[in-house]
Amino acid sequence: MCCASYGITDSDSGDANLKTGDAGDLVKYCSDECQPNHRPHQEAVCKETAAELRDEMLFKQPESSHMGDCPICCLPHSINSDKATVMSCCGKSICDGCDYANRSRETASSLHHVCLFCRQPRSTTKEDYHLQIKERAAANDPVALQWIGMKRCDTGDFKGAFEYWTKAAELGNASAHYNLSILYQEGLDVEKDEKKEVYHLEEAAIAGHPQARCNLAGYEWRNERFDRAVKHWIIAANLGYDDSIQRLKESYKEGQVSKEDFAGALRAHYAAVNATKSPKREAAEKYLAKNAHRIVY
Repeated sequence: MCCASYGITDSDSGDANLKTGDAGDLVKYCSDECQPNHRPHQEAVCKETAAELRDEMLFKQPESSHMGDCPICCLPHSINSDKATVMSCCGKSICDGCDYANRSRETASSLHHVCLFCRQPRSTTKEDYHLQIKERAAANDPVALQWIGMKRCDTGDFKGAFEYWTKAAELGNASAHYNLSILYQEGLDVEKDEKKEVYHLEEAAIAGHPQARCNLAGYEWRNERFDRAVKHWIIAANLGYDDSIQRLKESYKEGQVSKEDFAGALRAHYAAVNATKSPKREAAEKYLAKNAHRIVY
């Protein structure tokens, strides 16, 4: 180990040991005077290293989308949130296939409808559903906080939505991060702030939110950082996001994407979409298309 400012080693400095700097054991100095002299250089290095580490996190392919897996069948959820139901009792998201199969079984056997995950009786009215969601929000359930934020937003209460989404985002909810990015982009009850918009998009993208990833790609493309934009679209395509495939197709025609990368993204997109399919989910989709029986609170 040597002094970061003068290059003096422990042996060169005699009996005096090198002093630890602000960066901990990574940087040492031979005297108290060396540290302030070296600080401007060290700050630049730290900033560059932080940016590299951030990019490493940002461009790592997520194992799954922000929707995760259905806790019953363990298959990946569709990135279309309309194909799953959030249980107000436990906050778990159950895919339509499992929900439909369970409801059919209960109806055929004249059983009471219960949650497939926690086995609690399911809410039968809008009021009961909202009450249970509020109880979970009071217990800092990020899914419930995000849900209430959406309801506030739907009524034009952007200030209330911001408060709930901020709490949910602090607890790691990707959808809340994405929604906050929209508020900062549009200036809805907050000042427009591109830096905060991009931060929340990045947090959502890291957590597997494909729409946030595509919005980031658009931001990079507008700033002529085409290679970064393409990386974002490929990651979103690998999660099964249709819009990213269209963007990659257009970029391929413009020569911004190689044939190999485009073909790889197509294969990964196809595999991701197929992974979310099952006979139960297909049966539920057919039933809901004919009966429109989904209860939306």
